[in-house]
Amino acid sequence: IVDVPPGTVAHEGPVYNRPYARPDWQDALQADDAGKLPRPQTGEELKDQVLKVVSSPNQTSKAWITDQYDRFVQGNTVLAQPEDAGMIRIDDETNLGVAIATDGNGRYAKLDPYTGTQLALAESYRNVAASGARPIAISNCLNFGSPEDPAVMWQFAEATRGLADGCLRLGTPVTGGNVSLYNQTGDVAIHPTPVVAVLGVIDDVNRRTPIAFTEPDRLLYLLGDTREEFGGSAWSQVIHQHLGGMPPAVDLDREKLLGDTLISASREGMIDAAHDLSDGGLIQAITESCLRGNTGARLIVPDTLDAFTFLFSESAGRAVVAVPRSEESRFIDMCGARGLPATRIGVIDGHTIDIQNQFTIPLNDLRTAHETTVPGLVN
Repeated sequence: IVDVPPGTVAHEGPVYNRPYARPDWQDALQADDAGKLPRPQTGEELKDQVLKVVSSPNQTSKAWITDQYDRFVQGNTVLAQPEDAGMIRIDDETNLGVAIATDGNGRYAKLDPYTGTQLALAESYRNVAASGARPIAISNCLNFGSPEDPAVMWQFAEATRGLADGCLRLGTPVTGGNVSLYNQTGDVAIHPTPVVAVLGVIDDVNRRTPIAFTEPDRLLYLLGDTREEFGGSAWSQVIHQHLGGMPPAVDLDREKLLGDTLISASREGMIDAAHDLSDGGLIQAITESCLRGNTGARLIVPDTLDAFTFLFSESAGRAVVAVPRSEESRFIDMCGARGLPATRIGVIDGHTIDIQNQFTIPLNDLRTAHETTVPGLVN
């Protein structure tokens, strides 16, 4: 414990200063556009690639691991893995709660460490907001190779610059964190992997929003803009073993707008499920929400998108929500007043995931694909 003026810690501390330089291979990596990779040409090919992505090691269910831990000590855990954020009740009388989410994507940071770090911050912020909690602060774990390599030091400098700029934009102070360096074998460093944790507060945990689609006939809305952004994506990695191009663009003002909308919709009872979109795109989120609630969904591809981009794009600043029909008008009015795009893309129904005019996957088949990878690997 130390008694020290906050200004001293924030502005007068020592600065880590080593030689750094943008690596000579960075431009070629960013020029290798993932958007030019071959895409599925039929509904059956699209279905096959969906199953491959949701069953891949990074995208598969981690329940075999997480279910071995006691997540419900003292009975105050109200949201746990695989929810967007963990949430606990901290006051039995008022039901005040806190939520936390951690995220990081080394593929994005490899392509652009500044943007990749802001995407990690944005995803954690989005996850907390999707649960109904208000993000208030962050922590971090910054993982890199040897800082004695000028290229690695450049990645580290860009990542910290991106995190600082992002936190100022979102109004989320850094409460602490740690740095792990020299993560490499010989001269081969890990991908730069900044992991960001966001802490949020919710006034009443009974107003939390889970990811599970449980109520049939709820309307599904996609919030935010979807663009052709596949650099560093799960699809490019799983289907083509490719890493190249630019990561998705990040707009932190739009992230805050989305977060505020999700929090308000949750508090006002306009939505009863929400899930952020990140690695794996919309189909990953739909898979997780349907399996979590053991309920299917029928989706319609918007006229402005092709089915592939609709399902696999990893554009940031997006979420999918389930809206009761009785709340649809109020919800649409709120999104319109705030200037947040809200597109109706389907309905919760049945026990399949059906993409209109493309394919249908029974939930049992999807569950087998999504939940057997880790047990198969460890056994």
